[in-house]
Amino acid sequence: MSGGEVRFIVDSMLGRLAKWLRIMGYDAHYQQSYKQGEIEALIDEGRIFVTRKKQWEKVFPSATIITSDHVGEQLKELKHQGLLASPLAPFTRCIRCNVPLTEVDITTVSQRVPEYILYEAGKKIKHCPSCKRCYWAGTHKDRMRKQLRLWGVSLAQ
Repeated sequence: MSGGEVRFIVDSMLGRLAKWLRIMGYDAHYQQSYKQGEIEALIDEGRIFVTRKKQWEKVFPSATIITSDHVGEQLKELKHQGLLASPLAPFTRCIRCNVPLTEVDITTVSQRVPEYILYEAGKKIKHCPSCKRCYWAGTHKDRMRKQLRLWGVSLAQ
């Protein structure tokens, strides 16, 4: 793991968990299905394999088995296992692609962002260089922070 950063590979049963890990700033690789050898290759990169499938433990002894169906409880399980330190950079990854967000010139996104957002958010708009999705601070960010606090997770400001 580069620089001590915790990086995950999340199995196909844990898509919502992957999304919330990304919101928290973690590198959480997720696909709806994996071809033979893909999981091994990602583990070899230093990723932590997180799964709900108990049988994967035989194939991947280092797998982290999650027992809960609920995202908040899943995060608590990861935290209890010492896998969630305080994230240093929440809201810095695309929740769809897992790619780090980049600063963007507002003129390049003006056709994809409502005008009032351009006025209010200005230079604080970020985007995903992969899927081109735009992100900015709004009420949704406040709701995500609140939800994480309800689950017992606090984020760096």
